[in-house]
Parts: sequence; C-alpha cells; structure tokens
Amino acid sequence: MASEALEGELAAVLGGQGLCVHSCDSEPVGELLAPVRLRRNVCYVVLAVCLNEQDEVLLIQEAKKECHGSWYLPAGRMEPGETIVEALQREVKEEAGLHCQPLTLLSVEERGPSWIRFTFLARPTGGVLKTSNEADAESLQAGWYPRTSLPTPLRARDILHLVELAAQYRHQARHPPILPQELPCSLVCQRLVATFTSVRTVWVLVGTEGVPHLPITACGFAPTEQRGGIKVAILRLLQECLTLHHLAVETKGLLGLQHLGKDHTDGVCLNVLVTVAFRNPGIQNEPPKVRGENFSWRKVMEEDLQSQLLRRLQETSVVPVNR
Repeated sequence: MASEALEGELAAVLGGQGLCVHSCDSEPVGELLAPVRLRRNVCYVVLAVCLNEQDEVLLIQEAKKECHGSWYLPAGRMEPGETIVEALQREVKEEAGLHCQPLTLLSVEERGPSWIRFTFLARPTGGVLKTSNEADAESLQAGWYPRTSLPTPLRARDILHLVELAAQYRHQARHPPILPQELPCSLVCQRLVATFTSVRTVWVLVGTEGVPHLPITACGFAPTEQRGGIKVAILRLLQECLTLHHLAVETKGLLGLQHLGKDHTDGVCLNVLVTVAFRNPGIQNEPPKVRGENFSWRKVMEEDLQSQLLRRLQETSVVPVNR
C-alpha cells in the first residue's frame, strides 16, 4: 500500500498536480518558521507574454515615474487574497485593457524565497486594447508588436528572452502545460523529485517519516538562504541524508507548483526535479548511501512512471528556474 501511495504521489507530481503539504522534512536551522505573508516577508510578481494569431506580442507603455514612457510586458505584484492566475489576469486587464487566459507557466525567477516572479504564456480572450486616451497610473497605453520589431525604449531587456521562450514554446512545447494548482500552503517550500539513474533504471529519494512520500524542504529567510536562492533549501535537505562532496546535484526545473492565496495562505510549494549523480561514475549502478533513518531511495518499478521520468530528464522537460 505504501508503494502504491508513493507511485500515486509521483504520478500526480509528474502530471502537474498539487498535493497537500502537511509538514516539511527539512527546515532551516535556528529559524522559527511562521506562515509567510504578502507585503510582509514575500513578494510574488506575475508577468504575461501574450501572443496573438499574427505572432505579435502585447506590450504596455509604463506610467511609473522611474520608467515613464518605456515599454514592457504586462506585469505586477500579486495582492493578498489573489490566486496567481487572478493576479495575472488583473494585471493584463489593468495595464492593457484585455482579458487573457494563461496557457502555461514559462519561467520562474527568484532572488531567494522572498521574491519570486512567475512568467506565463497567455492568449487574449476579449476586452478592448488600452489607448493613450485611457492613460492612467497603471499604464499609458498598450499595443501589439512583431516580436522582431519591439518599440523602444524598453524598460529592461530581460523580456527579450521571455518573448523568445514563449514563441519557442508555442512552436514546439518543451514541457506539458503547467498551471498553478489551487491548494493552500503556509510556507515557501519545495517538494523534491530527487532522482538517481543508472542503465534505464530510476530511483527517487523518499521521506520515510510516516507514510513514504516525496520529501519537502522549507525555504528559510535568513541572509544565507536569501543570498543563495531557493536551491539552498534543496542542498540542505540532501546534506542531511547524503555525503555530497563526491556527488553532483543539479536542479533541472519545475514540474508544477501550488498556491491558494485565500484565507491568508500566501505560501507556495514548488515541485522540483533534481538529479543526483556521482562525480566519478565508474561502475556505480546503485544510488549513494543514505545516512540516518528519515530518508531512503526507492526504485521506480512502474514502467510508465519510469519512462515518464527518463523522458523528462533526457529532454529537460521542465519549467526553468533562474536567478
């Protein structure tokens, strides 16, 4: 039964679904974790890359004093009580006058757990494009522009990569559509699908306290964890059960995420695909030895799950996470 439950959890995560977060397997040392709050200790930003049938991208002209007159993608901070999708749709409506439907998460950028930006590919579904006659504090106007001929000046050139990423995804999707799952979470945390592979065999790291499960690590807000980014929480958990000096650990990207935003649940849980390998593989066909009793490696026996994992690993079929 425990094996079936674990396989069900793995299948759900690979399918982009969310799972309830009951507790964390790793927490920052010496830090009292409390529920995170927007505007207090976390800031989430949403950004939309809207493409139309003519392969044009939606841009808005900034009204803010510090970047007045420059052009950017519709973007802004989430407000308390919003879901991620609600925030995205609000920002596009306020800044561009249009309704939109998010199609997939494209990219996640972070500066530690206190600042995370979610970029989506979206399509317009209605509304009226904002003109200069409707200029307000949100934006001066909006317009559709060819991807190869964007207006100037741009507020920042970071959007060039995001626009290209959206165009590439629409031409050939690198990963399945991923949208936020509306499930509550009080912390910023990560659920790990930490894998070890050898000759078409895949092992995943499992938390063994209680029912075997994919391990969850809480992100801390101390300066050391902020400076190192959210990967610090991943390495902390792995250091608690593995000897890392002879291992190579790589965060491949996101398989999904969950957030609710209602009833003061401002936390987010990121489902992260991680690889663990020996620096000098040699003839090592078994995963590295686990210290202690709170974790273990489990071989993925179900053929479909194993093939899904191998494909996602080989094709890097995940949402990229950047700093």
